Amino acid sequence: MQIPIESLVVLCLGFFVIATLYSAVGFGGGSSYLALLTIFLSGFFAIRSIALVCNLVVVSGSTYLYIKNNHATLKDFLPFVLTSIPLAFFGASFRLEENIFFTILGIALIVSALSLALQTFQLKEIETNTYPNRLSYLLGSGIGFLSGLVGIGGGIFLAPILNHLRWDKAIKIAALASFFILVNSVSGLIGLLYSGTLELPWIETLCLAATVFMGGQLGIRMSLKRLSAKGIKRITALLIFIVGLRVLVINGLEL
Repeated sequence: MQIPIESLVVLCLGFFVIATLYSAVGFGGGSSYLALLTIFLSGFFAIRSIALVCNLVVVSGSTYLYIKNNHATLKDFLPFVLTSIPLAFFGASFRLEENIFFTILGIALIVSALSLALQTFQLKEIETNTYPNRLSYLLGSGIGFLSGLVGIGGGIFLAPILNHLRWDKAIKIAALASFFILVNSVSGLIGLLYSGTLELPWIETLCLAATVFMGGQLGIRMSLKRLSAKGIKRITALLIFIVGLRVLVINGLEL
């Protein structure tokens, strides 16, 4: 066991809150899992591996409920995931220096947080736009590679872009983000396994996976019941911004 039991309890509480908030807007929480794990764990490979597993646990339940409630259509999602899966694997197989890894992650999270926050100030429902499939393939490939590189599912990058482009209704974008994270997390884990960097301390992994499953189920049910979606987005955006800033300054720039 790599983490003392007292610290593991605190970590589980943090993971529960993160899973609840992130799943309510279609995300897995991988970015914040990474940030919290850096406080309690020193092993870089273990940090990435646990974050991806917890991501996978949360979005598996979310994707199932989105499909069950007819918010997810595989036909619409395929162009995004067909290109993202191989590139997430490719990105995860890279052996980045720790400071470069955290610098890229921090900057990406800050940009995503600002984009997510801006969406909440939209005053009225706007019409959706239609885009060619080639844009979906392009977005899937670029974000898939980035997600594999930094060890998260990528939905946190994809959703703000799709909301800005008015790709579809918010609930469908959340469903796509959840499914996108699911397939990319699987691909990323395979990439870590292939590169020999998959490291999962079993006690910590099991405890944290069980915790995020409960939090994720709570969050997605809050989302589907449409309980203050705008408020949840703002809280999540603030959390992502704080996490991104901490990761950039402390872990990336080492200031």
